[in-house]
Amino acid sequence: MDNVNLGKANPPREGSVIFSKYSRGEGIKKALEIGRENILFELRESKLKGRGGAGFPTATKWMLVAAAVADEKYVVCNADEGEPGTFKDRVLLLEYPELVFDGMVVAGYTIGAKLGIVYLRGEYEYMLQPLKDYLEVMRKDNLLGENILGSGYSYDIFIRMGSGAYVCGEETALIESLEGHRGEARNRPPYPVNTGFWGRPTTVNNVETLATVPHILLKGGEWYAKHGTSKSSGSKLFSISGDCEKPGVYELPWGTKIKDMLEKVGAKNTKAVQIGGASGVCIPKSQFERTLAYEDVATGGSIMIFNESRSMVKILKNFLEFFVEESCGQCTPCRVGNVKLLECVENIEKGIFTFAEIAKMKDLAKTMQVASKCGLGQSSPNAFLSILENFKEELFNKNGFGGHNGK
Repeated sequence: MDNVNLGKANPPREGSVIFSKYSRGEGIKKALEIGRENILFELRESKLKGRGGAGFPTATKWMLVAAAVADEKYVVCNADEGEPGTFKDRVLLLEYPELVFDGMVVAGYTIGAKLGIVYLRGEYEYMLQPLKDYLEVMRKDNLLGENILGSGYSYDIFIRMGSGAYVCGEETALIESLEGHRGEARNRPPYPVNTGFWGRPTTVNNVETLATVPHILLKGGEWYAKHGTSKSSGSKLFSISGDCEKPGVYELPWGTKIKDMLEKVGAKNTKAVQIGGASGVCIPKSQFERTLAYEDVATGGSIMIFNESRSMVKILKNFLEFFVEESCGQCTPCRVGNVKLLECVENIEKGIFTFAEIAKMKDLAKTMQVASKCGLGQSSPNAFLSILENFKEELFNKNGFGGHNGK
């Protein structure tokens, strides 16, 4: 890496997809060799879906931007890793920047963009200079800048620090922040693929999505699609934390059972697994046979493990306090709804709830899922609904709660 020390602590692992052997520039050379149409073909064959959590097909997104007619187009790498319990993108940027930045160059070439932007989480400021140094190495190697590898294609990347707001992980709020505005979700349509950064066609991709692209180009979309399941191709990076002996970032094939994941990380006496971060769902012990996959339990990568010593009401309260703090306040379902859900959980904690109140809050949570403007409000009720459903006995009967106050 030409004296640029990014702390490559994890060596490539045999049998892995993302963490397999790769040299800087390989994916870029392959992309220039096969051309834009074949890149899109390989991505379509791979069935790669966005790794940030939404799961939108990457090939479709790039095709839409490539087909758009505009004087300028942009590639935005969403590195605003703000979901509680998620730290996989940090590992990729620090230890595998060649994959991320090569993927950005390939994306730019494919859609016809001249500029790529990394929107880096505000708390990751310590990574800024090492990443800038790495980009300088790429420029010296003619992998960035004018006339890349003599191809006639010019493209560059710069890094913009995030604003410390959870909502900026949503792609349109991220774009608003990039433009210097308050981080708030835009009305859709129009979508970023035709009206994105400065009103131009823009593809916004997660760090992991971009890091996967070079391997797909080198080994083929058909090779990648053989990993995982028929509906969830490839592997996935999981940020695993909580009550386990070996927390960390793991690459597992889609379709891995929750129980197998727990065994791999040394989790014992597990009561619950929160999948997808604070905005995800809480899985009880009775459902550990379920699989990590888009067709079953989908996730952007956060896995939090809780053992029998943990209080589910305190966990839920913590999640809702987070959402009350992070809501941008733009739409009423999210701004008011999260406050009401938190008040309900506080009443459960005190033992002064009624079951009529619980039913009303469940209806409110479902309304938030369909009426909120962006993914924050649409997903913040997930933990509330799943914990209430899967841990009724603990929440309502422990310490005698539930029998004397409600109907």
